[in-house]
Amino acid sequence: MAKKRDYYEILGITKGASQEEIKNAYRRLAKKYHPDVNPENKKESEEKFKELSEAYEILSDPNKRAQYDQFGHEGMKNTFGSGGFTWSDFTHFSDIEDILGNIFGGGMFGDFFERASQSQRRKRVYRGANLRYDLEISLKEAAFGCEKTITIDRSEVCPICNGSGGKPGVGTKECPSCKGTGQVRFTQGFFSIAKTCDKCYGQGTIITTPCERCNGKGKTTRSRTITVKIPAGVDTGSQIRLRGEGEGGGYGGEAGDLYVVIAVKEDKTFIREDTNLICEIPISFSQAALGTEIKIPTVDGERIKMKIPPGTQTHKVFRLKGKGIPSLHGYGRGDLFARVIVVTPTKLNERQRQLLEELGRISGEHEFKSEKGLFDKFKNTFGG
Repeated sequence: MAKKRDYYEILGITKGASQEEIKNAYRRLAKKYHPDVNPENKKESEEKFKELSEAYEILSDPNKRAQYDQFGHEGMKNTFGSGGFTWSDFTHFSDIEDILGNIFGGGMFGDFFERASQSQRRKRVYRGANLRYDLEISLKEAAFGCEKTITIDRSEVCPICNGSGGKPGVGTKECPSCKGTGQVRFTQGFFSIAKTCDKCYGQGTIITTPCERCNGKGKTTRSRTITVKIPAGVDTGSQIRLRGEGEGGGYGGEAGDLYVVIAVKEDKTFIREDTNLICEIPISFSQAALGTEIKIPTVDGERIKMKIPPGTQTHKVFRLKGKGIPSLHGYGRGDLFARVIVVTPTKLNERQRQLLEELGRISGEHEFKSEKGLFDKFKNTFGG
């Protein structure tokens, strides 16, 4: 299956384009690729024109555009039906009339968009918008997974009027202005132009008695508590999609989805690099010189023993295999890298000072004449 093209690429604009730039790009390309002006290559032109209109449908709508910018085509999967974009999904016919209708009147473009807009009115069912929720979790929760309870406010289709906005049974009637067609026609010069009815906004009906539950809005706002299962191995930017937990659809249409976007809090002990963890462990000068056994913290919460060999230098890194972050896709677990830091004492009692001075004399530190000699002397003294 061919990879779906980027909407911005289709319209030949940048991601930061303004709404006016988007409209101008569509105006120019729609006039160029409309099937009626390309009769010698009509099929290809129809496909191109439809592709342009799909891109315009998304990018000319601020909400859909934001969703696309965040999630790409993945976030648009349920915006259209299972067969993809059709003219029944197009919601910007008033823009089209402004772009093309006034130029070509009621001719080739007017008839085409009139048929398309009539198809749109027949399809009153529409899918709800997707929502985003930013969730912050700890490193341990990210490593091993958890369940979180979140609360969101979302609009849902009014259960009383099913989204119509009118009181059931008596709430709506045929629009007297357009006689239920959703459009009004008028003559301008030699052309007959169809415009969306400004009385019913293309619905063909008007509300006479508003629904008591939603006050004629067709939707109500409801606070919902949702349990989110966080899989082991997630990282900042990971997205969890909850189907049907977004905004409610219209006239029986399915609800949108909820995307939970993960942010992992900075940890005081560990630095994360993919599935690996890094921590710094302080040791004393004597522990580094003589060797010792220390306990290393892990993201599991346990502390495991690790041997420090004699003569260990500061910033030496030790690898603890399989003590990192589990793979999000179940391919094992990363490692823990413990970097030891030799801490120089800053406050010495008299006895400690005497011992260090004696060590210095035995080591011959007073004989070091140059930086190079100092380095060589230390190598010989400590077995480097």
